[in-house]
Amino acid sequence: MNKSITGRHFDLTDPIKQYAQNALDGLKKYNLDIISANTIISANEKAGKKGFAVEFIINLKDKNTIVVTQLDKDVYAAIDLAVERIKKSLRRHADKIKDHKVMSFKDLGEGAEAVGELTAEEVEIVPMDLELHKPLEFDEAIDALRTEKKRQFIVFNDLEGNMRVMYKRADGRFGLY
Repeated sequence: MNKSITGRHFDLTDPIKQYAQNALDGLKKYNLDIISANTIISANEKAGKKGFAVEFIINLKDKNTIVVTQLDKDVYAAIDLAVERIKKSLRRHADKIKDHKVMSFKDLGEGAEAVGELTAEEVEIVPMDLELHKPLEFDEAIDALRTEKKRQFIVFNDLEGNMRVMYKRADGRFGLY
């Protein structure tokens, strides 16, 4: 990890520099690939009040950047508050990465292989009981789909004698094949 600590508008002393350095070293425990960490400590004087602004810019791999700016009267307090905010952001980022579901071969890595073609011996066809003792009418098929919670589709004969499939859609309406 590349570290850069700079001071603006005031002399950056060795104890302050060492304190910021130790704060950045504590970020390694999240096991995120931190490419660089830039720290800018600046003195602010507004309306006669002295204060300090601490800005941390953390660059992670995969083009993720975390920027935290903290204002306080004391330099050490500003560094502590900013580091706590960075730790919270890194924790959230680490949890997001850990909970990420793999969706493509690219995410699986180079060792991933597609499923090869199935041979006729591996294919198993399971017959489905359609419970068609008598042909259903259109209205009966709708009533059957409305009353049953488990069944998602039903096969019936239309007025011309053709087999049709009616199914429940996600929006609550019915579709027809």
